[in-house]
Parts: sequence; C-alpha cells; structure tokens
Amino acid sequence: QVQLKESGGGLVQAGASLRLSCSISDPIFNHYAMGWFRQGPGNEREFVCGISRVGSTTGCADSVKGRFTIARDNDQKMTYLQMNSLKLDDTAVYYCAADTPLIRDQVVRDRWVYEHWGQGTQVTVSS
Repeated sequence: QVQLKESGGGLVQAGASLRLSCSISDPIFNHYAMGWFRQGPGNEREFVCGISRVGSTTGCADSVKGRFTIARDNDQKMTYLQMNSLKLDDTAVYYCAADTPLIRDQVVRDRWVYEHWGQGTQVTVSS
C-alpha cells in the first residue's frame, strides 16, 4: 500500500507564501508522476499543479500559474508545492497524489486517473 503524507499547511494572510511537502512510502519514486489538487468548501477537487516522473515537465492550473511552483526531489522522495502571493480563493484542503503513467514526461491533470492520495493539509488564507 503506497502512502502519501502532506505537510506544511496553515493559516496565513493574503500575499504570504507557504511551501507544502509530500512524502511517499514507495522507494521507487521515479515511477510516479505527482500532482497537487485542492478542494475548497462546496467545490469539486481541482488540479493545481503536476510534475512528470523525472521532473522534466510541469504544469499548473491557470488560476495559480505564475504564483505556484511544483518541484520534486527523487533522492528524498519528496514533492513540493511552493505557493506565493496567496489569495483568499486559495483557501482549501490540498492533496498530494501519485500516478504511474507510461510516458515519463507526462503531467497528469485528471484527478480520476490518480491511483494514490494523501489525507490532505488545510491551507487557510485570511485578509
């Protein structure tokens, strides 16, 4: 059973920064494309950012492009989401997810494709 665990969430003011981290229990980390999703109150879970298996390709939703950055450290088996210039609308539970696409450069944006999920970490942005 692959386990993912997020950390780094919290309460911040608008304009601040946060870095979320995600660890994975599987030692063969480079089999996985990783993604960050979020779910705000009353909303569907939505794609935030994703990164390919080898880290060569990344992609983010338009709503966070230019503010959020995804990165991975394959040696440490960690995935990160750097969030800058946070807005009230960024308030949500943030989830880390892992998938095993055949294409090493693929960014997976579809939440229904992801096989493994973390429990989520709350990010609250206040005015």
